[in-house]
Amino acid sequence: MFREPQTQPPPFLQRHLYGTVGLILLIAFYLLTGLTGHDLWRGDDARYFGPVYSMLQGEGLLFPQLGGEPFLEYPPLYYWCAALLAFITGGVLAPHEGARLASAVFTALAVYWVARSAERLYGYPARTPAALLTLGCLGLVLHSHETQPLLALMAMIALVLNGVSRVPEHPLTGSLQAGLGCALATLAGGIPGMLFTAPFFAVAIIASPECHNPRASGGLLAGLTLAVCVGGAWPLLLHLQQPELFAVWRQNQWRQITGQGFNIDDFIRLIKLLGWSLWPLWPLALWSLWHERRRLFHLRWLLPLLATVFSLIFLLLSSNRSLPAVLPLLPAMVLLAAGGISTLRRGAANAFDWFSAMTFGVFAILVWIAWTAQVFAWPPGLARHIARVAPEFTLAGALPQTLLGICICILWFFLAWELPRRPARGAVNWAMGMTMLWCLAVTLLMPWFDHGRSYRPMGEALSKALAPYDGECVTSNKLPDPIRSMFDYYAKLRPQPIHDGSTHCRLLLIYTDHRTEKPGELEGWEPVWTFQRGGRRQFEALTLYTRLNHG
Repeated sequence: MFREPQTQPPPFLQRHLYGTVGLILLIAFYLLTGLTGHDLWRGDDARYFGPVYSMLQGEGLLFPQLGGEPFLEYPPLYYWCAALLAFITGGVLAPHEGARLASAVFTALAVYWVARSAERLYGYPARTPAALLTLGCLGLVLHSHETQPLLALMAMIALVLNGVSRVPEHPLTGSLQAGLGCALATLAGGIPGMLFTAPFFAVAIIASPECHNPRASGGLLAGLTLAVCVGGAWPLLLHLQQPELFAVWRQNQWRQITGQGFNIDDFIRLIKLLGWSLWPLWPLALWSLWHERRRLFHLRWLLPLLATVFSLIFLLLSSNRSLPAVLPLLPAMVLLAAGGISTLRRGAANAFDWFSAMTFGVFAILVWIAWTAQVFAWPPGLARHIARVAPEFTLAGALPQTLLGICICILWFFLAWELPRRPARGAVNWAMGMTMLWCLAVTLLMPWFDHGRSYRPMGEALSKALAPYDGECVTSNKLPDPIRSMFDYYAKLRPQPIHDGSTHCRLLLIYTDHRTEKPGELEGWEPVWTFQRGGRRQFEALTLYTRLNHG
């Protein structure tokens, strides 16, 4: 008897296809939810949109600018990508929304390259857990949905790790890929980006016996050559075009590398920052290192381990203790964690699974409680706190949010219940829980976030206040970068700085927040307009003065 040809793929291929499609959908929901549909927010979102907006105006294409002045924090790779996406989507999205798509692109690239690296280093079973652990990292969720240049550096580090992991089997292509990643890391993070990634070539030669041959050594040399040539093209062009600006940038890079001193308080603060922002990676990474402690000098473990050490040393030496500073650590930490998922004992794997489900279940309840405080003024204590922090806030259109939030929670519960019992179930549950919590928070609390963090009301009010003065010169005190970016974007205003305590401008604009004292009476100046919003730590105020007896 003849068997009829199979019209369906084998069960293994079906599971593989369904798993891949499900993973892609999960990543898409995670990255795209909350990326658009809201204004420019205070903090990094406004700060790093400033150079993008300048590029859209045709300024700072070679070296980033903010409000007409050089912006020294990061080289232009992220800003180039963000400006291009904002330009392409200009007919559909607002410029700040189109710019945020760059964060989704670089995060997706990082997830892909980390997953491929894990597959090459630890085998196919580690690929999906690596992608899921990247999504589930606590330190990534907010920054992947705002304008954040360090996401580009994170993605390029993942590209270098992926390239080096290919060197034993494909010496030339792996080395060239790593060299390209190293060059782009320089364009994303400057000299620190080069220092993050260049040592990986030496690690491949030292740790991998397969690299002890002329073919592999030649490939690594070609990769280093590509890294130096491509990575050095932008600084060289800047030196030729704007030598003074290049000198300022070089000095700023040196200050970033050497830092501004280190003490025990900085160390404690850094440990706390790493402890929660790298959760749940570091417990899994420690288990992996302990389980494989006799094989740590193999490339599969030495590469991510040394990458983690390099990043930690740089964090210790630099003065940057902000939350995004941890992002370059993620690719290496994810690899260490993913390598140990399959070796977890059954009790530990079940504990991770239950902890994931219970944690995000509790946080989902807290989000609902925060929503009920806005809609029903219950619980009363939380409702009073919301009224004190944002007395002008009112929530409208609660019914659609309620229905969508309920659907999100039901879908998460159903998917978590139906997950098969496997060692990677905890990682899957954690990533799904993080996606659920983020989508739920965006659905229920986005109006609250937008009210407290949006700069649009302040910018529009300032534009109306300046309208009677018909473009007269405005000077200001030393403004934070997000406020300068907001002035440029919403009010089309670039205040001139005060030199030696004097100015020829007729208008003076003073910004204050909870950390600065309110200005007293200024001799020779009369206040004509004031804008205040928020309370306590969210307090911000603008005061516009006009010069008396201006001649």
